[in-house]
Amino acid sequence: MICSQAAFATGAEPVKDLRIDPAPCLAASLAPDHDKTVNLCSALIDNAKTEKADRIKALIARATAYERKDMIDRAISDYDGALRLDSAQADVHNARGELLRRKGDLPKAVADFAAAIKLNPDHAAARANHRALAQEAERQGALKAVAGKPSFNCATARRKVEKAICANPELADLDREVQGSYQRAVAEKMTPQQARKLRREQEEYISRRNREYGRPGYDLKKAMLERLQQINGIDGH
Repeated sequence: MICSQAAFATGAEPVKDLRIDPAPCLAASLAPDHDKTVNLCSALIDNAKTEKADRIKALIARATAYERKDMIDRAISDYDGALRLDSAQADVHNARGELLRRKGDLPKAVADFAAAIKLNPDHAAARANHRALAQEAERQGALKAVAGKPSFNCATARRKVEKAICANPELADLDREVQGSYQRAVAEKMTPQQARKLRREQEEYISRRNREYGRPGYDLKKAMLERLQQINGIDGH
């Protein structure tokens, strides 16, 4: 029979079933040919005959291809699948964590980086990612803590302009930004003459703000924005 001859073409073992051969999928992922990787690895993943180790490799390869095609959710789904088959993969935890971070899911990203470090304490990328994310969380927490608060203590505010700034979160943030830019500028390397000039201009800005607030034609927000622009032109921020 023809089929028998094909099956035993060498007279010994049957020819290998190419449908479950992982080589084409993995070769495409190394090329890299993203569309070809997705097609070949999908066939491998969907084949019930695929060995567990090959299925994991195919899922990782396809996840990488999806990531490069900017299909983040599909990439994460494939990393999920790979970890369900074998959760002890530090590289996969780290890779999924990076995608979760891109999506803004910081708690899950931190958990993935921590899992990668637990599995491999020497995983440099996971350690760097975990550290960077911790710093970002700390920065966001610090920003949240001061959001809507000006550079001065509202509890001791007496002037009308100060009370107006305290009552308006947008103006409060703007006041804090003006003061922060001013302080950075003072800290910059500049001559004593430049520093004195900058301090004098800041004092004049505050004095004019206090004096003219509430008068017809005075726009507090505009004055704050103009001052911020002036300072940023000095300190380069």
